[in-house]
Amino acid sequence: MPRTTNNPVDDPRITLRLKCGIHTIFLFVMLDWTFAKVSEELLLILHDRYPNGLTFSVDAEPVPLPDGDVKIVYGIPRNPNGDLSHGWKRLKVEDEDTVESSKLADVSAVAFALVDPESEGNVTLDVTVPRLEDYDEEY
Repeated sequence: MPRTTNNPVDDPRITLRLKCGIHTIFLFVMLDWTFAKVSEELLLILHDRYPNGLTFSVDAEPVPLPDGDVKIVYGIPRNPNGDLSHGWKRLKVEDEDTVESSKLADVSAVAFALVDPESEGNVTLDVTVPRLEDYDEEY
């Protein structure tokens, strides 16, 4: 059974699978971290690991990471059974909310988008989900 806030384990960490475009970043987070802290850690990783930007499809050029102030918006799968091809719905959390209060389980898939703090109203969570059909010809 996966570790959740309803099924605690002695270890107060969980792993989030943060997804954007073709990228998945596995991030260990403490349950008492705020989403501001998660966003801070994620931005450090993105700038370190992807200095040229994020890629949204296999054949596309990277889109540069925004300069200056940026807000990260998070989303969870629309399908509660974990089928990511059904798209994403926005996770309604504020910067001061904790990971524990969001009820995310260990190894949850969480989409993210980098947005201008002034225009975060209508955000598209763009995640490329691999399909087995795309790879059948290669093997």
